[in-house]
Amino acid sequence: MKNTIIALVVIIIIVIFGFALYQGGFFNQAPTDNQLEDPDLTGNATSTATSTPAEATGPEKVIGKSAEGRDIMAYTYGEGGKEIAFVGGVHGGYSWNTVLAAREIKEYFEANQEKIPTGLKVTVIPLLNPDGLNKVVGTIGEFDAGDVPQGEETVPGRFNANNVDLNRNFDCNWQETSTWRNQKVNAGTKPFSEPEAQAFRDYVNQAKPVAVVFYFSAAGGVFSSSCQGGILPETKELTSLYAKAAGYPAYGEFDFYDISGDAVNWLAKEGIPGISVLLSDHQNTEWDKNKKGVEALLNYYADKI
Repeated sequence: MKNTIIALVVIIIIVIFGFALYQGGFFNQAPTDNQLEDPDLTGNATSTATSTPAEATGPEKVIGKSAEGRDIMAYTYGEGGKEIAFVGGVHGGYSWNTVLAAREIKEYFEANQEKIPTGLKVTVIPLLNPDGLNKVVGTIGEFDAGDVPQGEETVPGRFNANNVDLNRNFDCNWQETSTWRNQKVNAGTKPFSEPEAQAFRDYVNQAKPVAVVFYFSAAGGVFSSSCQGGILPETKELTSLYAKAAGYPAYGEFDFYDISGDAVNWLAKEGIPGISVLLSDHQNTEWDKNKKGVEALLNYYADKI
């Protein structure tokens, strides 16, 4: 009997003590922050590290859309107040090597940002005509020469999805029907009728670059820009400088045949020095040569800052 009473007392004490702990919240404590981050404890942990959108931390920016809605990307390096732009892929899949050349410039600056002089920044627009590249290569992403058909099969890629030659759609002596070599081409319904041309115009109006280099193919030379008022003095300097450094011949404005609505000539109309680098063929990027030309421009503007 005595043992039974003792057992009952012990049980009562345990129950009372347990109830007190429960009411005090010992068994209901919220897990700590560290516990919430431990997938073994929660099963669906969320890291406390914030994920910043690429636009905020990286150099990339969408400056517009193509006629078929593809992104037109720009990549900016450096933090200076003066900006130089390099543009490829105006003629999409027809001049696909200019896309690769511009991407090499982009990769160069990604890996060598310390080479950008203080006070200067660089923007690379590798592909102004993504629809034209997609016509020929089947992608606007990574590709190489082995992915590209040869010969006349690339010609449709010169034009955007509206069959407009973008390098005839800018506001310098624009005409609805323009010329490419010995044939007529569609220049759009008016200057900047095409979304790709609008995207570049809007970029220029916002960024106000001090100079722009376009890459085309294939004549093997560096050409100055001009629109009615003649070649800007600084454009002449840039043409000679780039050509000498890269080992290309230097020319005045392009006069192999009459053209209208040219992008680089529109820059001249806006008072912005612009040059066209025409690669020697439709296959090679001539990176070693163009790297020297790019670096010569950086040095030129470093001395002006």
